[in-house]
Amino acid sequence: MLMGHEKIEILHLPTPLEHLKNVSADLGVDVYCKRDDLTNLATGGNKLRKLEYFLKDALDQGATMLITEGGAQTNHGRLTAAVATKYGLKCAIVTADEYPGEISANLLLDGMLGCPVYFVKDMETGRQAVIDKYTNEGEKVYYVPMGGSNEIGMLGYMECAIELDKQARELGIEDASVYVTVGSMGTYLGMLLGFKECGSSLKLVGINVLPYDGEGTDEENLLSALWDYYLKVSKFYDKDFGVTPEDFIIETHYIHGAYNNAVAEVRDVMYYLARKEAIIIDPCYTGKTFEAVYDKAKSGAIAPGSKVIFMHTGGLPGIYTKHHRVELEKELMQYMHTDEF
Repeated sequence: MLMGHEKIEILHLPTPLEHLKNVSADLGVDVYCKRDDLTNLATGGNKLRKLEYFLKDALDQGATMLITEGGAQTNHGRLTAAVATKYGLKCAIVTADEYPGEISANLLLDGMLGCPVYFVKDMETGRQAVIDKYTNEGEKVYYVPMGGSNEIGMLGYMECAIELDKQARELGIEDASVYVTVGSMGTYLGMLLGFKECGSSLKLVGINVLPYDGEGTDEENLLSALWDYYLKVSKFYDKDFGVTPEDFIIETHYIHGAYNNAVAEVRDVMYYLARKEAIIIDPCYTGKTFEAVYDKAKSGAIAPGSKVIFMHTGGLPGIYTKHHRVELEKELMQYMHTDEF
């Protein structure tokens, strides 16, 4: 139990913390990888830690169906469908994106799991229409927010942070910097609060992967939204975690102008990590985060000999999204030999 909330144990934990010896030797920085891509349902990913807590809450409320939302290729939606399937619940995904013209990547897996995806013009009205549809059909609907990022969902990464702190201490790298993707913010905030709870000396660095709208810069808008999220969590649990705005270390340089866009620099580090360590990262989330580690190590912004933990949060199906796949195919065609010998 964490913060008074129980969970349904879905995962085989702890996930491994691996030393990347080839990358470390090349970059001159001691790099480790927390393998949360190895969680064990529907190709895995970080959202499953959050869904352990959502599932318990949903079942306690007598839910018969989970409904969530996200982009057309939402990893969170795929894993919500996986958890629902495993535990005998129905599931639906709502997205305000247009149908991409093909069933690939996460959409393909959603279909394999038997989960309907609703493409709506407006998220707020569309989401409610889908909820009403199933409620009228007799389902007890439990809504899971985008990315699983609310007061309950972030508990999964509070727990992960405590798990990681223990692993880091055992390896003697308790002074490492931890690089993690920032999207819907639940993973980042959960880890920050987890480190606070266990008195960790690990330093958390967030790499933002999408623009945040508002009156300021991307960084200003994100920090404002993150602080609001923290205040909601603090109020929900009636607890001062001792966080100040200065605790938020967020890098916005690696957004590359848009969310889930095809970026050559990101593909380059995807190839690099695959060829150095046989670890596959995706072009939307972990690719941008590992690009930050690689870029900062190469430039000296991460000092030689420093210790770094790269959080691998999954997202593998994103490689097969059409706009990423076509660029990968162009660059990898050189490895395809059709000559007859």
